[in-house]
Amino acid sequence: MGWLKNLLGTGPAPVREAAGGPLGLAQGKAIRFDSTLGLLLDGSTSVRVPDAQAIWSAGWIDLGQSNKLHRYYLDNEDFWLQVHVTGEDQVESVTLFNYLSYITVNSDAELQRLAGPNSLIGLPAYTHEGVTFTREWGTERGQTELVPLTEQVINPDESYTIEHHSMLYARETGLTDRRELLLFSVEQDEEGTVSLSTSLGISLYTTDLSTI
Repeated sequence: MGWLKNLLGTGPAPVREAAGGPLGLAQGKAIRFDSTLGLLLDGSTSVRVPDAQAIWSAGWIDLGQSNKLHRYYLDNEDFWLQVHVTGEDQVESVTLFNYLSYITVNSDAELQRLAGPNSLIGLPAYTHEGVTFTREWGTERGQTELVPLTEQVINPDESYTIEHHSMLYARETGLTDRRELLLFSVEQDEEGTVSLSTSLGISLYTTDLSTI
């Protein structure tokens, strides 16, 4: 998941991309995870695997240079899926995320405390529940700036834009090609509401899931 280290630019993707995405995923479809996945991950990560879930909303982020992130937010709001693609939907990575927390930020002072220079977010390492993760983005020896991303989102009721400032951490789990990811994102919606989300993810194989 180090593919964003050299991120050069971001921008909104065309609305038409919401109609369908990689691996047959799209808003309105459902995802089924392999029944053995939870047992496989048990003991290596605290990420939980949901039962089959409908996709409530779909988001996408254009990273530039033919790189895109597709995000699928499930009916159970504790879970979301991210697919990184290049070119014509060539899948580079798939990650299942669990939301750990979602905090509405009520002032600039609170934002600075939670995710600014006075916080631990952006430092080279971050310890969560006794487990240490290494920063994926930024090369500074000390704290680095959060990465700006613009996400277009569509659900059955509306479409809207979210501005993110994010930081990603990762660690090896001991399972082949399955890393545990810790993602922080300061999010601002079109009405100006600011929040801080924290998500814990695990790398998946494309064979770990299917659409129904």
